[in-house]
Amino acid sequence: MDTLILLRLETFVKLIEKMLYISVVVGVVCLQNIIWTNPILAEDLRLAHHSTTVVDEQTLKEKIMLELSPELRKQKFDESIKAKYPGAQIIDVVDGVKHIKLTKYYSGRPVRINLVEVDLKVASNIQVQPLLSNSQQLQSRRTISNIAKDKNLIAAVNGTYFKPQTGVPLGTLMIDGKVYTGPVYDRVAMGIFDDGFDVARIQLNASIEGSGVKVKVDNINQPRMLSTYVLVYTPEWGKYSPYAPKYGMSLRVAEGKITKASANPLDIPENGYVISGPKKLLQPLLKDKNVKLDIKTVPEWKNVRHIISGGPYLVKDGEVFVDMTAQKLGAIGGRNPRTAIGYTSDHNLILMVADGREGSSIGMTLMELANFMKSIGCIGAINLDGGGSTVMYVNGQVVNKPQVKGGIPLSNAFVLTENVDNIASDDLSE
Repeated sequence: MDTLILLRLETFVKLIEKMLYISVVVGVVCLQNIIWTNPILAEDLRLAHHSTTVVDEQTLKEKIMLELSPELRKQKFDESIKAKYPGAQIIDVVDGVKHIKLTKYYSGRPVRINLVEVDLKVASNIQVQPLLSNSQQLQSRRTISNIAKDKNLIAAVNGTYFKPQTGVPLGTLMIDGKVYTGPVYDRVAMGIFDDGFDVARIQLNASIEGSGVKVKVDNINQPRMLSTYVLVYTPEWGKYSPYAPKYGMSLRVAEGKITKASANPLDIPENGYVISGPKKLLQPLLKDKNVKLDIKTVPEWKNVRHIISGGPYLVKDGEVFVDMTAQKLGAIGGRNPRTAIGYTSDHNLILMVADGREGSSIGMTLMELANFMKSIGCIGAINLDGGGSTVMYVNGQVVNKPQVKGGIPLSNAFVLTENVDNIASDDLSE
């Protein structure tokens, strides 16, 4: 009898424990719902969580002050540059833009390095973008100083690879939302947005649609690699398109309508383009003659303003990553003059050149370059054209020592320009 009573009591206690546990769980869930649906309580809890120590509280206050006070942010930027580049020569260009000169040693031998670092929240009147040597056509080359004369350039480095004979950029180039050239071997590119940067290997996702058919476009304003490719040539390519490939044809399109077909070069209309490719793919478009060109990239960067390609990667997701073979860039190995661009976790932009092929500066390998870009805080960085092309321009002069004095004629550059519209509006507001 006593045993039975004890068993019943034990069962009753377990039941009470279970009910209490369920009550606590339900109570916690209800409390969480009350807190997170109440914006004031939720914010208090979030701030309490982030202010558990004096250090966290000070950090939070500092971040708020940096956002509210341009002067404080400028001061912090100045201090961070001095701390990051000890012993370097640091030159003020404009507020938020620093020119840094330093020498690194590899196996006891020197490499002369020039950098430009930009805090775009301090340098709010600075625009970052690629720039063609001639905005009207791709087949052009000029020195960086001559490019700078036409624009209000604060600083610049040479840009992406190009075909030496013509100056046509080799790889993805977008300026102000317009694709001038498509990718080569899906090489890595940097995307420039209003609020920061990104790097990724780029593919073209483009097509011509009309007469009930959709034709894949393989590239834009690039040399033909295969006769089976469909290419588009815009007015920036030049006055005429190339000959169509064997068993191919070209279609002249003006204002969305096919106006001429031929295997011979066609004049490229200012308000259109020329499609060139296999006849069996393009001839069906002649049925209705109305066509639409759609150009996208993969990844499809939303709201990207500019894209400049290079290769290989140097830093990817904060880690050194050099994929030279994957991007078919075996010819640029070894120790050479180098040009690179990258960005930090707080979206500071870095432009960098290293001189080479001389006793006073021996150049860098791609791995040395990648490790250097990571060491100065880059979480994303890419290699640009180098060798004889490597050149940096700051405030009216070439600041490095390229092999050819003043630098060779370039197809394109990566530049910092002063936004005159912003300056004008600031003046009006005063």
